[in-house]
Amino acid sequence: PSRSNTPFSDAVETENLLFLTGQIGKDHTTGNLVEGGIKAETKQCIENIMAVLQYHKLDLDNVAKCTIILKDINDFTAFNEIYIQYFTKKPARTTFAASGLAGNASIEIDVIAVK
Repeated sequence: PSRSNTPFSDAVETENLLFLTGQIGKDHTTGNLVEGGIKAETKQCIENIMAVLQYHKLDLDNVAKCTIILKDINDFTAFNEIYIQYFTKKPARTTFAASGLAGNASIEIDVIAVK
């Protein structure tokens, strides 16, 4: 409901795939970016992804591909410390840095999951 006025969907389903919109480290209960830097934002991103997947009766084990956008490539090691705790099945991944992420976020993650 919080995204009902946005020009995109949380997820789009095809016959066998679920394409999730990129998530930032925003706590959807407060509407604010979590505090604590890249590790806290990464954790919140993944928790947001898990919530969307759960809504579609999937989990992180269904994720086949992740795209990671970091505001600062120097955060790569700290981000990866959190990422590997969640994505134990090692999906394919692309990681790059770009300035000016939405909501002044330090990270954005989008995934493609197999149903």
